[in-house]
Formats: sequence, C-alpha cells, structure tokens
Amino acid sequence: MAARQPDGERAARAIASLCQTYWPPLYAFIRRKGHDEEAAKDLTQEFFARVLAKDYFRRADPQRGKFRTFLLSALTHFLANEWHRDHCQKRGNGQPTISLDGEMAEFDGGQELSHDMTPERLFDRRWAETLLGRVLAQLRREYGVAGRGRLFERLRPYLDGAESLESYRTVASSEGLEPGAVKVQVHRLRRRFGELLRQEVARTVSHPGEIDGELRHLLAAVAD
Repeated sequence: MAARQPDGERAARAIASLCQTYWPPLYAFIRRKGHDEEAAKDLTQEFFARVLAKDYFRRADPQRGKFRTFLLSALTHFLANEWHRDHCQKRGNGQPTISLDGEMAEFDGGQELSHDMTPERLFDRRWAETLLGRVLAQLRREYGVAGRGRLFERLRPYLDGAESLESYRTVASSEGLEPGAVKVQVHRLRRRFGELLRQEVARTVSHPGEIDGELRHLLAAVAD
C-alpha cells in the first residue's frame, strides 16, 4: 500500500523493501523456466527495473487478490511479452535499479534445478520461505532488543517442533532455568512466531478471511 502512494521517500523505501524481499521466489521461477544463472539474474533485475519504470505496484489492488498472485502474474507477463533477448544490454538497461547483487551472491542458484517442481510450485515454496525468514528475523530482533538474544538462539530449534524433556533440561542447565520455565518460554516463542506470521501474511492478502487459507497453502508449499 505504501508503494502505491504518490512519489515520495516513504514510497521509495517501500518499493526498495518489496524488491529486496521478494526477489528469491521471482528468481527461482525464472531459473525453473530454463534460464541459466546469469540470465536469471539479469531477468530478475530487469523485471524490477520495469517495476520501477512503469509503477507496477500502483496497479496492485488489495481488493483484487493476493500480492503473491499479482507479482507472479506481472512476472509471467514480463517474461512472455516484454523481454527481448536481442536487445539485452547491461543489467537494468539504463533504468533505475534495486541493488540485489549482494543477496544474489549469497544465494545458491543451483538449488533451483535440483528437483522436479514446476516453476509455479517452486515460486510458492520460495515465497513461503521468504515470509518465514522475515518473521524469524523480526522475532530475533525482538529478543535482541529485550536483551534475550542468547535465549532466542537456544530456543530457536524448538520452532521446528522437536522437543524432549532431556533437551529442556539441557537448555535449563545452561541458562540457569528450571525445565518447566524453558517449556513456558518455548510456548511463548511459538505463540509470538505465529502472531508475526499471521501479520506478515495479512499484508499480502486482500481480506482477513483469506489469512488462514494462505497460511495453509504456504506451509504446505514448504513441506513439499
């Protein structure tokens, strides 16, 4: 919504955040469509250049569906109708760009070809992983600000569901807590993670009634 506002600093920050956050599923989709690593990077960057040049985000109407669907539709249109290999120039083709090189350098592009998922399923998987990563980062920041960063790192594995009395005792011993207190902390961590995840998903759907369905869809995508 912020990115759809008239030109201004807030809109520019929102656009940059959207681009830097959601490039992994777009890049994964392009790779799975058969483009090699360098071509996929160029296409991803060029897509974002088009997003900026043509104000794509201002066409995103929350009342017309999920942001995930909007972005994939825009990318599909771009790949089918707007990219001309014969005119491929330096990344961005002179358009203003979002710096993604650092993130891309840390991304293992080869993993996109290591399985037989369709481009659409892979897009959904990377989208879900992106949202989960954002939630985890926010949770880590919250614990850090509260001076409990060490505790967060000790409890982080419990978000995956693995737990036992023995593991609670191990953490309790190292943190000077009782096993029961560790169990309470794990419960609070999971509850807060769930709250933040719902908030994150709520930003990408058109109506609160869609949140639960989108959550189920994305968690299933990660489980595939």
